[in-house]
Amino acid sequence: MGMVDREGLTESEFLAQYRAGDYERPSVATDMVIFTVTSTEEGNYRKLPEKELRILLIRRGGHPYLGKWALPGGFVRPDENADQAAARELQEETGVSDVYLEQLHTFTDVGRDPRTWVMSCSYMALIDSSRFRLEAGDDADDAAWFKVSYRLLREQKELLEEGYVRTWTYELKLSAEGEELTAVINRTVTAKPTSRSLEYTIVENNGLAFDHGKIIACAIERLRGQTNDSDIALHLMPKLFTLTELQQVYEVILDKELLKAAFRRKVAELVAETDHYTENAGHRPSRLYRRNWGEA
Repeated sequence: MGMVDREGLTESEFLAQYRAGDYERPSVATDMVIFTVTSTEEGNYRKLPEKELRILLIRRGGHPYLGKWALPGGFVRPDENADQAAARELQEETGVSDVYLEQLHTFTDVGRDPRTWVMSCSYMALIDSSRFRLEAGDDADDAAWFKVSYRLLREQKELLEEGYVRTWTYELKLSAEGEELTAVINRTVTAKPTSRSLEYTIVENNGLAFDHGKIIACAIERLRGQTNDSDIALHLMPKLFTLTELQQVYEVILDKELLKAAFRRKVAELVAETDHYTENAGHRPSRLYRRNWGEA
């Protein structure tokens, strides 16, 4: 006989009489910030096309937030975990699989979904723009890639008796043909002797559904931080690329210009030369590189 609890029940007896419905249970969704980098059309064939960082949004085809733009995602099914649900949604929305997919954060604020208690397990995906196809899902009227701008507006710091509260206020702009969505997001760090917390708050929101502005802000911060510290940006590149193209991708993610020499030293161990060159008319051929899997 196995161990018994204070009621004299074994584990099998306890489970047999357990009623999950006695406790309110949340629904669990996966919401994905899917990043890609695209090239703008350039009229001057001698000038290199500029890069743009974009995320995928869908226009909701039903309530709540009918007609508003939202991150792609859906509810986790009983026969899958959150990672599997995110991969399934990514495949359904873009037609691609086997791409970089990273869990960001679980958003659990009360009232974040007007339908019921919904927790969102959010993800960040990175895909090469040449790999995907774009189709709106069953619950969407439209799907589009929005250009991303995320700029610091102001910063303030309040000293506590022991510790501090530091708040960065950012303006998020998302633009696609005929559409512009905006939000103002606070990113607040509270530091005390025994704890440290991070919170995102929506100050203003124009056009985005749910609390997706916070999820997007969290993803941009994560992508920028990892671009500085790792090889994550290479997941946005095609199989072969020039160092100039790679630098452009770093610059649109970090939203700043980088010195060419310093950048090339930074990525020297992350890439490997190939024997291939570009063949663009009007440009001197440039050597193509690939990801250096041995060093990454």
